[in-house]
Amino acid sequence: MATEHSSQRGYRAACPNCGAPVEFRSAASAFAVCSYCRSSIVRDGEALRRIGQVAELFDDHSPLQLGAAGRHQGAPFVLVGRLQYRYAEGTWNEWHALFDNGRSGWLSEDNGRYVFAFDAPLDGPAPAAESLRAGQSVVVAGQAWSVASVAAAKLITAQGELPFKPNLERGFVVADLRNTRGEVGTLDYGDPAAPAWAIGRTVSIGELAMTGLAEIREKTLKARGVECPSCGTALEVKLSTTQSIVCPSCHAVVDVSQGVGGELKHYAQANGSEPQIPLGSTGTLALSLRPGDKRALPWQVVGYAERCEVDTGEDDQAFWREYLLYHRTEGFAFLVDAQDGWSWTAPITGVPERAGDGVKYQGVVYRKLYDYTGKATYVLGEFYWKLERDARTYNTDYIGTGAFSSRRINRERTGSGESEEITWSAGETLSADAVLKAFKLAPEQRAALQRDVTPGSGNAASLLAKVFFWAFVVAVLLMMLRCDGDERRDCAQVRATYGEASVEYQNCLRSARSGGGRIGGSWGGGSFGGHK
Repeated sequence: MATEHSSQRGYRAACPNCGAPVEFRSAASAFAVCSYCRSSIVRDGEALRRIGQVAELFDDHSPLQLGAAGRHQGAPFVLVGRLQYRYAEGTWNEWHALFDNGRSGWLSEDNGRYVFAFDAPLDGPAPAAESLRAGQSVVVAGQAWSVASVAAAKLITAQGELPFKPNLERGFVVADLRNTRGEVGTLDYGDPAAPAWAIGRTVSIGELAMTGLAEIREKTLKARGVECPSCGTALEVKLSTTQSIVCPSCHAVVDVSQGVGGELKHYAQANGSEPQIPLGSTGTLALSLRPGDKRALPWQVVGYAERCEVDTGEDDQAFWREYLLYHRTEGFAFLVDAQDGWSWTAPITGVPERAGDGVKYQGVVYRKLYDYTGKATYVLGEFYWKLERDARTYNTDYIGTGAFSSRRINRERTGSGESEEITWSAGETLSADAVLKAFKLAPEQRAALQRDVTPGSGNAASLLAKVFFWAFVVAVLLMMLRCDGDERRDCAQVRATYGEASVEYQNCLRSARSGGGRIGGSWGGGSFGGHK
């Protein structure tokens, strides 16, 4: 049966299990899931054959749903199927997009944003899965790529119409690659002897001009019988991609990456500072997420993190705060409040070109500033990656040259071994006044937002600036105490034996902090979690 979205000859037949109608929009589709009984059905000519039953979907309240339609590069498509995968960091979706000309594409989640990808021929041999490591340079299909991540994954369920029979029985390895042309490549080792290859680019739901999206809804986990495992408070998850949420009552960090019904791991955290921009606030900012697109859009603060630089000398330690921003059709970005000022940053799909010790991205040369190690010490709100206590990130900051000195790029490495991932992000500096105006903060907060405040003359404005300046100093000192906690705990026995003023204890502290030079720590995003 033809649909209004496709000129392809469709086919409809009764489900062999429950009798409900099962529709194939494409004559080439070979598999479907009955929307009534979840039977997995293979199409054999004009007959349907039931081969099993799929698991229930984890209802992540994504804005995407079956039947949603849009246009990609001028060609209309409709979402007809979904695959839901699980890996160590949580779950992700890939949506089967059917175009009017019968071509299939895949709209998938990628670091809080979306990638539109198409299957491609794999000319020549693919690298062996076990040989791939994050950060490695490889050649695939005659092109140079950088490995972003390699992960073990498993397809946990399917929905709708698919061009192939999905493998629901066994896990597989999937590798994400990036290149300097802004593309993301995916090697799917479901069949190790013949890996599948797909190439895509980042997109936003807005630019796809999509219709038929799911209504904005809120999901209350308590209604599904899930409570904070620390204090019993109902947890209310509002974002489709949330992997970690902070309990509003006890501030425990709760892992919800395994979905409703999964084990809710958690850990307690010490009290931090109240964010200067409250959670839930919406600010209008013009962020250049794509070349030539600098629309002013409303961004909502959904997460807050305090971070510090570690593995460095005590006098050179840096501290900064990050606000996770969300826009329903554009995805996520970060607003960074560092000791040297404000900036915004967002993950990019590709990788910059190397340019000596620096990099080149979108025609701009960036020089290298710092290498540094950071960790989050306090968080609030929701995050699209899984937060782990004391998890460290390994970062490099770059600054634009010439007329582009306001631009920033960051390389961040997270995890280790099989969970290691490389993420690049790009952004620009912002003035404190721009932040104040965007979020409609009270005028008296202006001094608190300034990061170059110094004590001045004795007038009222100067006095207010002094108050906020010293308040910021106190906040930094509190963050320093939390950042310093690990080293002091590691040396507790030495202190108990020799005393706090002893040479042995001081040497232990210096040894625990060794490994860093003067490093910055101001432009990186959060501990990004990829979609694979």
